[in-house]
Amino acid sequence: MMSVALPRQRFALLIGIVGLALLCLFFLFPLSRIFDASFLDPKGTHLTLANYGKILGSGFYQQAIANSFEIGAFATLLTVLLAVPLAFALARLSIAGKSALLALVVLPLVLPSFVSAYALLLMLGRAGLATQALRDLGIPFGSIYGTPGIVAVYTLTLYPYVLLPTLAGLKAIDVSVEEASRNLGASRWRGFWTVTLPIVVPSVLSGALLVFIETLENFGVPIVLAEDKPILSVEAFKLFVGETDQNPSSAGVLGVLLIVSTALVLLIQRHYLARRRFATGARRSPPLIPIGRASLVAASVACWAVVLSSLLPFFAVVVLSFMKFRGPVLQGGFSLDNFADLLGRSARPLENTLMLSGLAAVIAALIGVPIGYAITRFRSTLTNILEIVATMPFAVAGTVLGIGLIISFNSGALVLTGGWLIMVIAYVVRKLPFSVRSSASILHQIDPSLEEASINLGVAPVMTFARLTVPLMLGGIIGGMVLTWVTVSSELSATVVLYSGEWQTLTVVMFQALEGTGAGTAVAAASLLVVITLVPLAFVYRLLRRYEASLL
Repeated sequence: MMSVALPRQRFALLIGIVGLALLCLFFLFPLSRIFDASFLDPKGTHLTLANYGKILGSGFYQQAIANSFEIGAFATLLTVLLAVPLAFALARLSIAGKSALLALVVLPLVLPSFVSAYALLLMLGRAGLATQALRDLGIPFGSIYGTPGIVAVYTLTLYPYVLLPTLAGLKAIDVSVEEASRNLGASRWRGFWTVTLPIVVPSVLSGALLVFIETLENFGVPIVLAEDKPILSVEAFKLFVGETDQNPSSAGVLGVLLIVSTALVLLIQRHYLARRRFATGARRSPPLIPIGRASLVAASVACWAVVLSSLLPFFAVVVLSFMKFRGPVLQGGFSLDNFADLLGRSARPLENTLMLSGLAAVIAALIGVPIGYAITRFRSTLTNILEIVATMPFAVAGTVLGIGLIISFNSGALVLTGGWLIMVIAYVVRKLPFSVRSSASILHQIDPSLEEASINLGVAPVMTFARLTVPLMLGGIIGGMVLTWVTVSSELSATVVLYSGEWQTLTVVMFQALEGTGAGTAVAAASLLVVITLVPLAFVYRLLRRYEASLL
């Protein structure tokens, strides 16, 4: 056994050292430069606290911080109120078309929230289709801009973060727990509120944490719908663009505030969960609850209404992309002019989106899969640190990472700004948690004795990993790559900070069109983003089904 363990430990040590070195260079170092910038004067020569005094003492930036937390809190609360009943219905009721619903609920997470925000603007903006129809009917309708619109988009696109872990938690509860509550005289619904729901609190909170973090770091949704309302992530970008001195000190302060905010929320959640016990020792999942036909129909309709409402903006933007626009005004009627205008000027943004997304997906897999292997198979101080650092990028705003990369690699021995490589680095770092977690989850289902047997037969650990473990992990690897592909395709926050003229992507085209009057170009770009997102998902799903069938 020692002869097997030692080479495998060396292999894991090598992965840990290389992985941690890459993350230190392209993640921790840029974040440290932002931290340094926040304490330096605009010339970058002297330490000062004046930057924090300037930002924290400004009513405008105080409002930006308050707005960000207010929107995050409202969106998180609404996603919980929406997702928990939906999860309960899917887990415990015989909902019509449940399999289709379970497939559809995932789509809002991989479809671009930026596109959803823009679709909502086209439908419910001041000159939107639905707005005009309501006014024609004499129904007054307020503005979709500001907090209501932003919260609505976050709720419709982020509720699966709460739904999916809550659904898994409800299915994992031991049936004996609920049976015990009913034996003590509690009704089925009282048992749910007093026994079942408290047990799934960790699942609900884990999803709610992801929602809150996403609302703090999201750039695309508020840039579309915030209008004049200051939002922390948007103001950090504006400050960085506006600071022409050697040191982006004020932008650094906002970057630090964003990082500290997400870290505090994470610590509060961990502190709450650490003080309570939620385990039930599950052995048998609860059965479906029998309810009346009318109630079941109502529950099915409600579930389908929620899921289809979350997908409606994406259907709308595809339809609108085939209609005529004159500047920002929709003229109606079928037309391909929007696509002709988008691709007629240059197909480069589409090519860039496909190339950068593909590179990021491949590189993230090449780095994330070995890291997932190391942190799953070998527990040590090094792999524990590596796991923490590899998960951290999810909680860092794309604008903040982009600013940090520019500060770090704009001069000196390694200059990356102005090219495509710095964009790919930002994408890989931000999406690395997808590859790491998907790889780690699938590895838990693979018996380590298979690898030990291979090494005992004289196959080196590296070759065993490449020829045995990786093929067995194929489903998790492809899942992580697809998730990286679709999220990078719609990435705006890091892209808008890092891109140079020739490296525009479709999201940048949308961003620039929104600042001008190119609504037709924007919806065409948005429609292409939806296609770029859905086609790989459908293709990979069919590929994996065939692969699984071949193993039977």
